[in-house]
Amino acid sequence: MVKKAEKSDVEKLTKELLVSRRNGCQQVSDAVLKTADNYGEGYKKFMNTAKTERETVAYAVVKAEKAGFVPFEAGKKYKAGDKVYVNNRGKSMILAVIGEEGCRNGVRIAASHIDSPRLDLKPHPLYEKDDLALFKTHYYGGIKKYQWTTVPLSMHGCVVLKNGKSVTVNIGEKEGDPQFCVTDLLVHLADDQMKKSLAKGVSGENLNILIGSRPVRADECENLVKLNVMKILHNIYGITEEDFLSADIEFVPAAKAVDIGFDRSMIGAYGNDDKVCAYPALTAVLDAKNPKQTIITV
Repeated sequence: MVKKAEKSDVEKLTKELLVSRRNGCQQVSDAVLKTADNYGEGYKKFMNTAKTERETVAYAVVKAEKAGFVPFEAGKKYKAGDKVYVNNRGKSMILAVIGEEGCRNGVRIAASHIDSPRLDLKPHPLYEKDDLALFKTHYYGGIKKYQWTTVPLSMHGCVVLKNGKSVTVNIGEKEGDPQFCVTDLLVHLADDQMKKSLAKGVSGENLNILIGSRPVRADECENLVKLNVMKILHNIYGITEEDFLSADIEFVPAAKAVDIGFDRSMIGAYGNDDKVCAYPALTAVLDAKNPKQTIITV
């Protein structure tokens, strides 16, 4: 008869041979958890401010210059401790702190992406159908299309006007702003749709954004709802329909970053992929003092 191992022997072997799967919160002090919670508050503010690449770069430039970073100058000699950045047309950015060793023995690089799935406007997006004004879109990134219907959306981006002036657009983030949405069928009208797979229930061609329903007051004219929307945009931003050709406009969820769970242990926000990496990469390089090797954040 094979003798069973003693419980104490099993526990000893388990401790010696197997990976411990203890919850990370059990392995740090309350002080560390408090520090993490405080860091999360800064992260939430960042997520509410920087929903697009342009907004993320603009945020990073302000923070970098406040921390002593200056624009990089090609050909200039830099010394240990110098802080520089490159703003790549407002869509991406590189920051560096020159180390004691320069680049002789390699550099330390932290890289992350700041784009997230979204709905971009097509070059000729504005149209009217059934007395409703809508924007035609094409989705960017890997999205589950059915998740984007009936969700409040905000409008972000920039438009280059005929005179060459660039106008920043941001509608739907401030208290009292209008918001937008992709429409969907009521459940009792969606029998055929409900029989389809998740991938086919909502098509990419139908991810068009509802933006208005009230016409300009006139008799026997076409596209009066479309005209009213264009009139509003022109009054606010000076935009004409032709300007959409030179625009970089995207729609993203308008929801703010929030704590998730009774214990507030998680953060829910649009764009966690990959800003959950971009934000700590940014704060790390901003806080760097006198590194031995040059550090670069992309």
